Amino acid sequence: MKTGIYFNKNYISANRENVEKIKSKLSACGAECRIVECFKDLNGLDVLFVLGGDGTILTVASECAARGVKIIGINYGHVGFLAEFEPEKLNEAVDLVLSGNYIIQKRNMLKVEYGGKSFYALNDLVVQRSTYGENFANTVHLRAEIDGTTVDNFSSDGIIVSTPTGSTAYSLSAGGSILAPELNAFILTPVCAHSLHSRPVVFSDSSVLKIRTINAKLPLVFAIDGKISGEIRDNGLITVTKADRAVEFITSADNNFFNKLLIKLSIWSK
Repeated sequence: MKTGIYFNKNYISANRENVEKIKSKLSACGAECRIVECFKDLNGLDVLFVLGGDGTILTVASECAARGVKIIGINYGHVGFLAEFEPEKLNEAVDLVLSGNYIIQKRNMLKVEYGGKSFYALNDLVVQRSTYGENFANTVHLRAEIDGTTVDNFSSDGIIVSTPTGSTAYSLSAGGSILAPELNAFILTPVCAHSLHSRPVVFSDSSVLKIRTINAKLPLVFAIDGKISGEIRDNGLITVTKADRAVEFITSADNNFFNKLLIKLSIWSK
């Protein structure tokens, strides 16, 4: 088995000790292990240990999906929805991988096409107003079409298109519903819409979503998994479909999405 370790470089001092623990334990059991410094280091790996928060996992998720590399996350961030283990269970995470007695949870992705380029998102696509420099805009005007039919014309700060995985992120903060990971659906959520009828829309992930700019005097920006990826001019068209790749996460048999939801969002029930 070939494994790799990727960690948040902003916390080198905190992670170095844990990285060495993982390497030592894997090597003692005959598993090959290397530190992943760049995406090409993922080539040939079976499993990638990711030490960090959700942002760290999102950084490598699409590249892992493209190569069929399974991810096991160990949370050194804040919320850590995507991480299966907390730091105190580091040894359990390594033992789980070595035993092979784990469950693979596949998370669907978005394929975003614009300007002849393709982007892949595990969490979300955000089309939004520009908030910097001469291109600062107050609102944006967007038309969303699903399978050729107009869903709504949005006058808002932007819109979010989210996977079930990303439904607990920005979309949730903007008023979107939480989608269970196994649902074959996406959610379109307006951000601060200037309308009483503009509401989140859940739609099948087999559909084709098209987002068009309307009378855009200034360029808009779009972000993939939280990172600005480009600008959209007037009459710009973004096409969103289900990607032909999925991110594979290693989980334990007792993993339960709703239990994690209660803990991570600090929601308490009796």
